[in-house]
Amino acid sequence: MRTSEKDAAVHLTEVVRQALDSRLVKTRALLTRALALPTAGVLALGLPAGCSGDGAGIDEPAPGQTSASDGTGLTTSADGTEVSYQGVAGKTALEWLLALDPQAFADGEGANAFVTTIGGRASDQSKNEFWAFYVNGEQAQVGAGSYVMKDGDEITWKLETY
Repeated sequence: MRTSEKDAAVHLTEVVRQALDSRLVKTRALLTRALALPTAGVLALGLPAGCSGDGAGIDEPAPGQTSASDGTGLTTSADGTEVSYQGVAGKTALEWLLALDPQAFADGEGANAFVTTIGGRASDQSKNEFWAFYVNGEQAQVGAGSYVMKDGDEITWKLETY
């Protein structure tokens, strides 16, 4: 095999590997979502048994906010355009988002990931929308796949336009 043929074969091998890696990420996300749905259903069935009915001890969300009803720790705005959660030391903001929200999706992975859907709400490219990532009220200077959280970090995602 000549050098140019070897280079082409190496390039083709790399392209195939990247495509398979991308499929694996998407398959993993789909499996995570599929497995989370039965769990959410079981939790929803079990929640009414623990309710006292008088509302004592229930924290009401701030106006315009609604707490996640599935117990994930996500807080979502009434219109679904802002989502926040507490950081967990040692995890990236992306991996924790995907663990908390079975409806979240990112194209790519790690430092190259781009979050496209949160809470089932996909950004609409025709409207120039994107999910912006904030840490403690400040827009992050790195991607969510690169940001390793600290305990107490407040992670917020806002659907914004450019």
